[in-house]
Amino acid sequence: MEAYRLSREKFADVLSGKGAALKGARWNSIGVELIYTATNRSLAMAEVAVHLSIATLPSDYVIMQLHIPDDVSLQKINTTALPLNWNTFPHPVETQAIGDAFIYENEYCVLQIPSAVTQGDFNLLINPNHADFKRIKIISTERFTFDQRMFR
Repeated sequence: MEAYRLSREKFADVLSGKGAALKGARWNSIGVELIYTATNRSLAMAEVAVHLSIATLPSDYVIMQLHIPDDVSLQKINTTALPLNWNTFPHPVETQAIGDAFIYENEYCVLQIPSAVTQGDFNLLINPNHADFKRIKIISTERFTFDQRMFR
């Protein structure tokens, strides 16, 4: 399985959940390391773009393509198993509890969850503490430029 991640260039040489742990996000609390990826390039871009404006658009983004072996443990969560407000902004603490439990239970390496940005697409959350994590590899890293029309 392939996954995609947009990252600032200076952070793209290593897969780490340290950035997510600094501020927390929809699926993790502050202090909980989690790696956010998407099942396609467009979703990876959309997930980052919703947090940016033309004034805050960095020019040093890269897109990372990851390989996740098919036999890496994967848990899938459907929208029916999520709280009614799971995709609202700002995100509810209930979604952080789901991601935190995924990390602390350490039963699965990857959690497939619906995208709050693009209905019908999925994000893949990676547990950097799971034994299978070392099998996930960065297979390519390429410069990524946002189309300026998105920020008009």
